[in-house]
Amino acid sequence: MPKDWNGNNSTNVVTNGFANLSNHEREVNDYYATDPIAVKKLLEFGIPFTNVWENAVGGWHLADVLDENNLLSKASDIINRRPDYIEKNEKTIQTEVIDFLEYNNSESWNGDIITNPPYKYAKEWALKSIDAVTQGHYVALFLPIRYLEGKARRNELFDQFPPKFVFVSSSRIKAAMNGKFDEMKGSAVTYTWMIWQKGYNGPTILKWFN
Repeated sequence: MPKDWNGNNSTNVVTNGFANLSNHEREVNDYYATDPIAVKKLLEFGIPFTNVWENAVGGWHLADVLDENNLLSKASDIINRRPDYIEKNEKTIQTEVIDFLEYNNSESWNGDIITNPPYKYAKEWALKSIDAVTQGHYVALFLPIRYLEGKARRNELFDQFPPKFVFVSSSRIKAAMNGKFDEMKGSAVTYTWMIWQKGYNGPTILKWFN
């Protein structure tokens, strides 16, 4: 399983299939924070998430919302991006420094996983996350809609583990490099929540959200 998350001379729009839109550098560890509105919209669908592990927690943009809804149980990332965050914000859950792609799944996570993963390894992240959770639990990944394409993803991921839900954003939600939302003028990417329930092998349910 690859460990190197280093990007190349492209931005998130390049990785997501819009190479002509920008020439900026990617963040070195593929850190693009998600507007918290994304997870707020996810929770509105009423999926019974419990005991959530945010396993690419970054600057806690999604984890804060999960914590406010009494869902967050574990937060981790390859780097602790907010070492002073717990004390200043009176958090009881700290960021654990974990390279998730090298995580030992010998003890399954008895809960759900919700995150915006590093897109370069989205397929590997999905497979590892599905393997990590116990039967019946959910894995929800925030991904560009183009990640529904591709023969490798279909053969290695979707055919074996069809998502139970795909929720497509009708708005252009922002994913900001290093969490710098104020420096973004807009987003050229359509995002989805792809949600797997371990053990589910039925048709994928497609819905939209604003």
